[in-house]
Amino acid sequence: MEIKILEDKKKRLVFEIIGEDHTLCNALRDELWNDKTVTIAVYNISHPIIGIPKFIIEADDPKEALKGAISRLKKKNNELLKSLK
Repeated sequence: MEIKILEDKKKRLVFEIIGEDHTLCNALRDELWNDKTVTIAVYNISHPIIGIPKFIIEADDPKEALKGAISRLKKKNNELLKSLK
């Protein structure tokens, strides 16, 4: 997975997640919506087979919101792995 930042402003972050698909993007988008500082969390994949997901996050601090969402997803993933053992 590679992340390519396209736009980095104070309250807006636009980036591509190269090598990923709807699986990660849906989970990340849904987790971002759990953050009360996030006003926009959307992504688009322009072509279903060869498209690269493009994410747009608008928040008080979009990078911190993204870091928080990733951290929460990691925690949920670890809990799921533990419950499967």
